[in-house]
Amino acid sequence: MGIKVKICGVNAPDALTAAVEDGADFVGFVFYPPSPRAVSREQAAELAAAVPDGIERVGLFVDPDDATLERVLEEASLDMIQLHGRESPERVAGVRTLTGRKVMKAIGVASAADLDAAAEHAEAADWLMFDARPPRDRKDALPGGNAMPFDWDLLRGRTWPVPWMLAGGLDAGNLAEAVRRSGAPAVDVSSGVEKARGRKDPALVRAFLAAARAL
Repeated sequence: MGIKVKICGVNAPDALTAAVEDGADFVGFVFYPPSPRAVSREQAAELAAAVPDGIERVGLFVDPDDATLERVLEEASLDMIQLHGRESPERVAGVRTLTGRKVMKAIGVASAADLDAAAEHAEAADWLMFDARPPRDRKDALPGGNAMPFDWDLLRGRTWPVPWMLAGGLDAGNLAEAVRRSGAPAVDVSSGVEKARGRKDPALVRAFLAAARAL
């Protein structure tokens, strides 16, 4: 596959099977209770145990405290922690030290100024993710997974000292354009492979991975 793909918000065995069988590089489990994609520690442990070697298991957290991270890691085998809140670079570095796991920091993007702010996080994180900044006027908006793209051209020609992913409103239909305009080496999808909010459609998961393979 030309680009790496993360299927995020996996919370059912059929979606996990589709992701694993069709070539996902990362699978993400959401540990943020307000999200319709959230899983319990027990659910995550069962799903993560079914992920074969070579596919990274990512836990998504929003401004977690140390105790939350430790409780999850006691039960669920995770390779990477994704921080999708307002975590500072210092907190990102602290989570990396505390957990002994790689850390991905999500950056909400609405303008070029938001990308400028990513430099500090690149010094603390192992990965960066660029996602659309949540709309302030939507009461149901989550930190991520809102099916909203941002201006992909903002990323064109940008480089960081760590690998990065593009997220936000991606689906099989717009993936090629998003990668062409942003230059993304890796992508993350959640709502774009769902049949209902929080419910992944295995056929859409497979279609997205097929679209990525075709690039």
